[in-house]
Amino acid sequence: MAPVPIRRVPVADGVSLHARVWDDRSADWPSFLLVHGLSSNCRTFEAVAERLHAEGHPVATLDLRGHGQSDKPDTGYDFATLSSDLSTAIVALGLERPVVVGQSTGGNLAVELAHRASERVAGVVGIDGGVIDLQARWPHWDDCEAALAPPSFNGIPVADFEAMIHRHHPDWSAWGVEATAANCEVLADGAVRPWLTRDRHLRILRALWEHRPFGLLPLGVPTLLLFAKPSEAEDARALAALAALGDKVRIEVLPGDHDLHVQQPDRVADLLLETCG
Repeated sequence: MAPVPIRRVPVADGVSLHARVWDDRSADWPSFLLVHGLSSNCRTFEAVAERLHAEGHPVATLDLRGHGQSDKPDTGYDFATLSSDLSTAIVALGLERPVVVGQSTGGNLAVELAHRASERVAGVVGIDGGVIDLQARWPHWDDCEAALAPPSFNGIPVADFEAMIHRHHPDWSAWGVEATAANCEVLADGAVRPWLTRDRHLRILRALWEHRPFGLLPLGVPTLLLFAKPSEAEDARALAALAALGDKVRIEVLPGDHDLHVQQPDRVADLLLETCG
């Protein structure tokens, strides 16, 4: 990947987010803000961003608070604060009502943002996210926490960590493996440690469990939900609820991984350009 201008974006007192910005093209084209999922990082959207930028669109990706190169305060891991961070970043980056694209938890954050501040966004895209409703599967938080608590990668050599990612995703490019490995910092001894601490991970997971996205739809802006298979798209309740919205929400199914933006970045970019560009 070519070098990308990096910015620090203040979003609250003492809290700045790490952002990568492709903004040297015409501002008349629709802009995009790309939001990663839980315990991920902004680099996983690089290939999608470069494709959108090559077509003339201003694009920004960022690390959510607690993630990657962003600041890691002790508080602010609820959806109200995380979506406020995004709203503030949109203004600071001068994105002029971007299409907000979020993967997994990032998709639910995009829906929350559009619900709270539709004037800030031109559209919402959820990539295997946006309508994640954990309470529908785990009515009790303790059961959800037990099922989805993060594994520990602490102390694993970075080469072994990348090899593990490749074993789980043999069709991913070398870039995709490297970008996903950036979910962790590499310590002086060559071992990895997740940027997002376990405690903060669980706080965001709890916020996602409390999020009831179907109650927020339809949004006041165009909405595209791009599902992977097998995934949320095969949840009969989700499909029935979305079908009831008629043409107010567009649904596309792209067989592949939960991390479609890493596995098939060109195909994802094509859908974004076709729908929102």
